Amino acid sequence: MAGMILKSDVEKVRATADLYDIVSSTVTLKAAGTGTFMGLCPFHDEKTPSFSVRPSLGVWHCFGCGLGGDVFAYVEHRENIDFREAVELLADKYHIELHYEKGDGTEEEHRGSKRARLLEANEEAQRFFVSQIMTSEALAARKLLGGRNFSQADCQRFGCGYAPQGWDNLVRHLANKGFTQQEMLDAGLARQGQRGIYDYFRGRATWPIRDSTGRTLGFGARKLYDDDAINAKYINTPDTQLYRKTQVLYGIDLAKSSIVKKRQAVIVEGYTDVMACHLAGIDTAVATCGTAFGEEHAKIIRRLISDDSLGAVQLVGPLKVEGQSLSSRIVFTFDGDAAGQKAAIHAFGLDSAFLSQTFVAVADNNLDPCDLRIQQGNEAVRSLIDHAKPLYDFVIDTAINRFDTSYTTGQMGAVKAVAPLIAQIRDRSLLDIYTRKATRRIGVDLDIMRREVNNARRQLHVRDDDAYAPKRRIGGFENHNRNNENTYANPAARKALQHRDAADQAYFRVDDAVFICEQQFMAVLIQVPRAVDVNAFARLTLADFMTPVFRTLFQAIAAAGGLPDGNTPQGLWLHNLTKAGGPMLEQVINELAVMPLPLPNGDDQNGNANEANGAGAAIGQNGGGVNGNADGMPNPTAAQLRSPTQEEQRYAAELTARLLDVGYMRRIGAAKRKMAQLPDGEEKIRILGQITDMEADRKDLQAQVYGNAIA
Repeated sequence: MAGMILKSDVEKVRATADLYDIVSSTVTLKAAGTGTFMGLCPFHDEKTPSFSVRPSLGVWHCFGCGLGGDVFAYVEHRENIDFREAVELLADKYHIELHYEKGDGTEEEHRGSKRARLLEANEEAQRFFVSQIMTSEALAARKLLGGRNFSQADCQRFGCGYAPQGWDNLVRHLANKGFTQQEMLDAGLARQGQRGIYDYFRGRATWPIRDSTGRTLGFGARKLYDDDAINAKYINTPDTQLYRKTQVLYGIDLAKSSIVKKRQAVIVEGYTDVMACHLAGIDTAVATCGTAFGEEHAKIIRRLISDDSLGAVQLVGPLKVEGQSLSSRIVFTFDGDAAGQKAAIHAFGLDSAFLSQTFVAVADNNLDPCDLRIQQGNEAVRSLIDHAKPLYDFVIDTAINRFDTSYTTGQMGAVKAVAPLIAQIRDRSLLDIYTRKATRRIGVDLDIMRREVNNARRQLHVRDDDAYAPKRRIGGFENHNRNNENTYANPAARKALQHRDAADQAYFRVDDAVFICEQQFMAVLIQVPRAVDVNAFARLTLADFMTPVFRTLFQAIAAAGGLPDGNTPQGLWLHNLTKAGGPMLEQVINELAVMPLPLPNGDDQNGNANEANGAGAAIGQNGGGVNGNADGMPNPTAAQLRSPTQEEQRYAAELTARLLDVGYMRRIGAAKRKMAQLPDGEEKIRILGQITDMEADRKDLQAQVYGNAIA
């Protein structure tokens, strides 16, 4: 087997991979100033964004769950793979050839990561299925699709294909393309039989099930022939390393951008329903694949549809969307029959904030979107979605409508039927409202309805929730600099942000001048190491730091080789520092790397920083190097550490000077205490000389930094 990937190739992938592009493929990111983007964490369920990304530094961190790291760590967590497979996956994405150290096995050529190979197998299977759709054998598939009013161009758009009836057509095709039998089995494309492997999909129309980036993870297939050995009308790829039915939505690759733009999502029940909706102009339609819509699906939609425009205020309920006639919403197209009612009630199990934006659309004649389009045209499909009702109203009204409430017995029957439904509304803000609405509709006393609802609530052990309550933002680095104003030029704003940085971090809870100075220095050092003067940094010692975590981090910087030179790649600098710091300091380094500084966004500056003056000139300069990013857009981690701006150099010089100054103070104080304990003599005179020299050096430093001598 091949050995380890060459380090130079790892760094090439790190420098090429676009962290913003990779994260934003599954997470809606919003600019939050200083080159930072915020979104809902993909690794834990949250309703208020605490997931921070700094593309220019190639680092991300979640202040909610504590996960963070570089682009490789993100792919490892998202895809549930190891470091090597993450490098190989990104290398495949960016078409980078990897080289390996010579291994001790017999395999001479590495064939790529297992996950990458499974993706390739699925893509090849999709090409095979599409190539079969126009064959004579596929007539039944073409008749099925044509009968649903789908043209050949429509089928091509949605990737419709055909799996031949033979025993091993796909298996033989994939074998000719170099795929092993184990890879076919692991991808869910084949099954193991007594006489070898055979095609899983046979004699069926097929649809590719892709992720939001367009990668084929699996397939859905519809039965065409009565003699099919599998009785199920629809089958899907079994759960594999790539495919989890609870975590995929058919059509998400086509609908993603529209969902983000319109803050709407339409959930339908089948592949042809997705096709019909998109062709009718409902370009936010997706479908579950062989399972009911659940919490994992809700997370996918929430990350795309989330609105955090008011900062820490949690926005729930249908919201107005600029440029759109409809408010933000998630629309389910349930059938009007008993199964549809059951599915609607099942949706009650989703979280309250999600349900507050959930609507239900049911056609008058219980047609699904595909049949509705066939019988009444595209306008009918659009009208169906436009006139959707809130989920709670739909379920409650449907239950009440079963009874003739003009009679007392009918009223009580409606109360008994609807009370358990209202009782399942976890949100306290909505429970009373819907209790009153149902009471008015049925025509009974409010006390009667409340008694039944409360009894049902106790029996069902419903947990209270408040979807409308403000959620505390963990991390707090939200849009502090929305207009990218120069907080460095405003001392009050700078101090406010410094104190916020100290209060919002999760690794050391203290807010004082010493901690703030050390925290800000370490953040500058990690984010813009070239802003720190080499000579001034060399004068710092462990005694200049008091906060335990920063004393330890200072030692980790030394273990990593000290300040990096100008040719060190940005990603490699953070990697080396994190490696030297170990697991204990990993979260600290990640948080400091994404922490906003009270400075203009250096990532948006053009060209090299000019020579600084004032305080920066007093301590020394560290210029030269590569240009900063000129276009202000997220881009891959720079090949080299960028040059600091004038403000960054000045700020770093001020922080370094403060650390040196307080270090002098501590040493002078210790020397004076020692001198006070000594009798008169040569030792006391020697220490007095040291104190005099340190006081002179401290006074010179203060004069250089602040422009005047401090008496």
